[in-house]
Amino acid sequence: MKKPFVSPEQLKVIARKYPTPFYLYDEKGIRENARKVRKAFAWNRGYREFFAVKATPNPYILQIMKEEGCGTDCSSLTELMLSDAAGFRGKDIMFSSNMTPDADFRLARKLGAVINLDDFTHIEILNRLCGIPETICCRYNPGGVFQASNAIMDNPGESKYGFTRPQLTEGFKRLQQLGAKQFGLHAFLASNTTGNEYYPELAKILFQTAAELHRETGAHIAFINLSGGVGVAYRPEQKPADILKIGREVQKVYDEILVPEGMGDVALYTEMGRFMLGPYGCLAATAIREKHIYKEYIGLDACAANLMRPAMYGAYHHITVSGKEDWPCDHKYDIVGGLCENNDKFAIDRMLPKIDMGDLIVIHDTGAHGHSMGYNYNGKLRSAEILLKEDGSTQLIRRAETPADYFATLDYPGLPKGDSHAGK
Repeated sequence: MKKPFVSPEQLKVIARKYPTPFYLYDEKGIRENARKVRKAFAWNRGYREFFAVKATPNPYILQIMKEEGCGTDCSSLTELMLSDAAGFRGKDIMFSSNMTPDADFRLARKLGAVINLDDFTHIEILNRLCGIPETICCRYNPGGVFQASNAIMDNPGESKYGFTRPQLTEGFKRLQQLGAKQFGLHAFLASNTTGNEYYPELAKILFQTAAELHRETGAHIAFINLSGGVGVAYRPEQKPADILKIGREVQKVYDEILVPEGMGDVALYTEMGRFMLGPYGCLAATAIREKHIYKEYIGLDACAANLMRPAMYGAYHHITVSGKEDWPCDHKYDIVGGLCENNDKFAIDRMLPKIDMGDLIVIHDTGAHGHSMGYNYNGKLRSAEILLKEDGSTQLIRRAETPADYFATLDYPGLPKGDSHAGK
């Protein structure tokens, strides 16, 4: 069974200070995991993790990542701004975007970020806007289907991302003409993989392609970016990815392919968000309503506007009734929110202990792509984010939204302005 990283006693204290719902992040777990990732790839002298800002775009989280030696992976103007504010500079930032607006390219160039071009046409666009930097990266889409261990993992041919293989050769040559000196190669071919074979299989494709490009164009491949895709064991019966084993298997492929090509100096990068943060965050909510009709429903003060993955993907998130961890799971519930949408359900037909009104509910593995995917449908307000520090204290790292925040872009008489709070 999954156990929350916060004890029932701790959670009660936190909930008295900060009204539910809120996101809670485990600083100790985040730091320990970042160090394990670094250890897994320590054999590669240039290795670096570029944390995917989109997963948990909070500058306090980014600061922890910075202290643990990570860079950031950005995909938008505001993510670049967050990274800049958190003190990331120049090559600390990877900019991997698609259908990229002019302003985003300009800011990335101004900050000295390493730009990862998503499309062949972006070469001339970037050159026109702000010139081609000496270090540049290109994203590769091999097309077809991607298989590992004889199982189809994803379908790159249906993906909107990346250069085709012929476009890479042509693109590298054109970028060299425009002044590029050092190149990177990047690909993202599958999402949330919990097996250990994804990175080694992806590495094989990228290493072989890099060697070919070096032979075809003479380009110096300075780094290869395995991007993200290593996932989280959301279900208690799932076996989590073994990052140390993954690192060893990637090293074997590196030694087999790149070293004989005289490319043993190529740095490896990763851009993980889900693996870095997913298990080290939870959504805490309170059971506020119950309903007994054709099914048994428990209504929370959180809803899909706080965590949309179950509604959007049918994604599983484990649920713990805080303080009842050892109680028998002998009640079947749908755990729901209050949106005017019938897919606003955190769990369907989930066996749980008896839930009483006022019980604190912990929704696991929401540290990545949780708060960041929130929205304001039905006028629902996004929750606070709280950091559970290593010493057991807490820090409010994002306050909860207020009605004034929701109305902030409306200039209309009678609506609240400034820092008004509902219920005060």
